[in-house]
Amino acid sequence: MDVKAVLPPRGRDYRLDLLRGFANWAIYLDHIPNNAVNWITQKNFGFSDAADLFVFISGYTASFVYARIMLERGFVIGATRLVKRAWQIYVAHVLLFVIYIAEIGYLAQRYHDPNLENEFNVAGFMANPAETLYQGLLLAFKPVNMDVLPLYIALMLLYPLVLWLMLRRLNLTLVLSFLLYLAARHFGWNLPAYPGGSWYFNPFCWQFLFVFGGWFALGGASESIGFIRSRSFLVLGAAYLLFALVMTLAGRFPELGQVMPVWLYDAFNPNDKTNLAPYRVLHFVILAFFVTRFLPRDWPGLEWPIFRPMIKCGQQSLEVFCSGVFLAVIAHVILVTFSNSFWMQVLVSAAGIALMTMLAYYRSWSKKVDKAPAKAPSPAAPAE
Repeated sequence: MDVKAVLPPRGRDYRLDLLRGFANWAIYLDHIPNNAVNWITQKNFGFSDAADLFVFISGYTASFVYARIMLERGFVIGATRLVKRAWQIYVAHVLLFVIYIAEIGYLAQRYHDPNLENEFNVAGFMANPAETLYQGLLLAFKPVNMDVLPLYIALMLLYPLVLWLMLRRLNLTLVLSFLLYLAARHFGWNLPAYPGGSWYFNPFCWQFLFVFGGWFALGGASESIGFIRSRSFLVLGAAYLLFALVMTLAGRFPELGQVMPVWLYDAFNPNDKTNLAPYRVLHFVILAFFVTRFLPRDWPGLEWPIFRPMIKCGQQSLEVFCSGVFLAVIAHVILVTFSNSFWMQVLVSAAGIALMTMLAYYRSWSKKVDKAPAKAPSPAAPAE
């Protein structure tokens, strides 16, 4: 195989775990409506948010893990491992899908709140369960807050061919991915959703962040290290992040937005998340380069105890993400039904993150137990 890519060093990169754990926590907080605590998440301070980070790291990890398998054991085995992982995610999605609908249906009846079914887009299932379930299995029907995993599944299923090309023509693959992104935005390409509309995360656009993560892992970052460490990038990148902060705050605070020219405000508000607006891509690329510049792989802070829960949640990302989607509904119902005070918002936010972290530690312990070798039987005592 004529390999052009450069694989990252072997061993776990705890920066990825830390950032993926942060993304899972932020997604949980962002999924709770009218929650003051989600002001600490990334979406309030720039154009990109935790979803961008989640998709990027997923692409980075897929390339880091399966490119090595593809090189050492062949394309077919590497491709089948990618498909196997996509199947595991699909099974998790279906399980979450069923539990999620049951949870919302139960809570709506328990607290006599039929609007809950409409709010989370499951009223159609109650009216026509057979067809809606079928469409859910096809990933066409997605309740609110369940859009990320279908995107992840679709990208993983197509990634074997992308990774095969990336290992041979790294930069060309990124260029082709970017051209598909531009074409999708120009021609309005998207996948249909059920019962109407299209996918909230347009896969033809969001694939670029996934491929960018792969490009980053397979040598793109190391090829760009001179630019990343340059003073000009530091100044221009910081200026753009500041601009993104101001424009995002203008969208949150009408008083700030009113002092800006209408054409400037309208260009960035509302933030086009479905089709991954170019200003959003640029914001995330700058953040990724800044992390590379200021957060080295061997940073001692990765060993600090304060970061261990977040790292653990990043290591058990799929289970933590699914539990966060489930817990966000409960948190929302608590705030609506019992109290929406600031301290209750803090309580449900902290409790949810604590439960997600407990699950991550349990899953980590459980996997170690499953892999532990069986103890050899003790020799029989000699007969008297």
